[in-house]
Amino acid sequence: MKLKIDYSVYLVTDTGFLQGRDFAACIEAALKGGVTLLQYRDKNADSRVLLERALLLKKMCAVYHVPLLINDRLDIALAVQADGVHVGQSDLPVTVVRRLLGEQAVIGASAHNPEEARQALADGADYLGCGAVFGTTTKNDAGYLGLDGLQCIRQAVTAPLVGIGGVNSTNFEQVLQTGANGAAIVSGILAADDIEAEVRKFKTIADRYKNI
Repeated sequence: MKLKIDYSVYLVTDTGFLQGRDFAACIEAALKGGVTLLQYRDKNADSRVLLERALLLKKMCAVYHVPLLINDRLDIALAVQADGVHVGQSDLPVTVVRRLLGEQAVIGASAHNPEEARQALADGADYLGCGAVFGTTTKNDAGYLGLDGLQCIRQAVTAPLVGIGGVNSTNFEQVLQTGANGAAIVSGILAADDIEAEVRKFKTIADRYKNI
């Protein structure tokens, strides 16, 4: 049976925002705070480091009962038995990813407009990551989507989707108001002085929308 995913407070890792702090300690603080889904993304590490950190995250996520996805790297996802992967428009096609990982894997795909969203879902994606909703410093190639663009994609598809790009605890509610299922958050969590407390802010807002 495929996992039932809570996309509301979705942390995407980026070691660049940790300001020299311990990677594992920061991620555990986020998990303690209530992150509902974790994606391990690290574009700069070599394969050995990726594997070691992914194994560590797999163990940590199991303790907190949080699904683990791997960005792009199917080999790492398979090696650590992650719950799935997230791929961008320039990564392996969703059809190939689905064939290699099987029907039970959770597969996310980036989409920047309704056409890309529909195609990704037709190819077998389970959810969509849509952005950039606000300005972002994590991806130089991320086109600006905006809240209106996110809402446009929401109106075009019924599958789960999250907004990504510049989301923080002060604008998170605006993302949810578009009808998105949550937000994929990077610096909005990892750059915080108190990561656990910051995640709790997101969780409080998300839980309020779940009860509407």
